[in-house]
Amino acid sequence: MSEPRNAADGGGHASPGPHHRHPYHRHHGVRSWRREIAELAALFLAVGVAHLLTTLLGHRDPGPVVLVGLGLALILGSAVHRRLSASGGVRPRAPVGAEQPTSLWRVRARVAERPGRLAALAGAFARLRCNILALQIAPAGSAAMTPGGCDALDEFIVEAPASLTPLDLRRAVDRAGGADAVIVPAQVRDLIDPGIQALLLGRRVRDDPGELVAAMTELLRTADIRRQDPGEPAPEGGPTVMTVPVPAGGVLVARRPDLPFTPTETARATALAAAARHRQWADE
Repeated sequence: MSEPRNAADGGGHASPGPHHRHPYHRHHGVRSWRREIAELAALFLAVGVAHLLTTLLGHRDPGPVVLVGLGLALILGSAVHRRLSASGGVRPRAPVGAEQPTSLWRVRARVAERPGRLAALAGAFARLRCNILALQIAPAGSAAMTPGGCDALDEFIVEAPASLTPLDLRRAVDRAGGADAVIVPAQVRDLIDPGIQALLLGRRVRDDPGELVAAMTELLRTADIRRQDPGEPAPEGGPTVMTVPVPAGGVLVARRPDLPFTPTETARATALAAAARHRQWADE
C-alpha cells in the first residue's frame, strides 16, 4: 500500500488515521496518568503518616480518631483559605502605581548638547515615577531666548503622579543639568506630533484661508491671537510674543505668557500664513 503524499509532494493533506494522534493529545495523556500517579502517591503518603501517628501513640484504637481529625483539619484549612481569598485577604500584589491619579505636564528646559544630558533628564523623571509621553528638541535660537550659550531646548510631555508639584519637577530638572525650566499643564491634544499637525493645518488653510486664525490657535496652543492692521503701533517684543505677516496686510500677534515661543514654532507659523497667501495669489 502506498503512503499518503503530503502537500509538498503534490497531494492533499492526509487525514489522520485511528493510530495517528496529535502530539498534544499524547502529551496530555502523559500528564493525565502522571497526575493520577501523583495523587495516588499522596494518598499512600497520607495513610502512611496516619498509621505512623497511631503507632507512635502505642494504641490502635485512636487510629480512626486521628484520621478523622486530619480530615477535619484539611477541610477547615481549605474553608479558611477560600474565605480569605473571597474577602481579599489573599490576592495577587497589585502593580506599583496602578490606578493612581496622574497629571500631564509640559516641561521645557535649556540643555547643553553634551553626551548623556538627555539621559540624565530622563533618569530624573524616572526617579519621580514620571512617564515621558513625547519629546521635542528644538534649536536654541537667539541669545535672548537661551542666555548662556546652550545649544538646545528640550521639551517633554510627562505623565506624573498627581501628588507631584511643578516645584518638584523643576528641582529634578535643575539637578539633572537643565536650566531655566518652564513647566505648564499639558493637554492630551499636546501629544499630537507638531510636524504632522502643521502639515494638516497647512492643508486646511490652503483650502480655506479664512481658517488662518483658528488654525494658528491650534498650532501655537494659545487663544490670545489677534490681527493688527497696517499702521497700528508695533507690538512689544519678547520671547512670549510672536508676529506673523498675513496675506491681506498687517500681522497676527500671538501671545503666550506662560511658555516662550521657539524658533521652530515661529517657522511653522510663518509657513502656515504662507499657505493662505499662496491660495490668495492662486485665486487672483
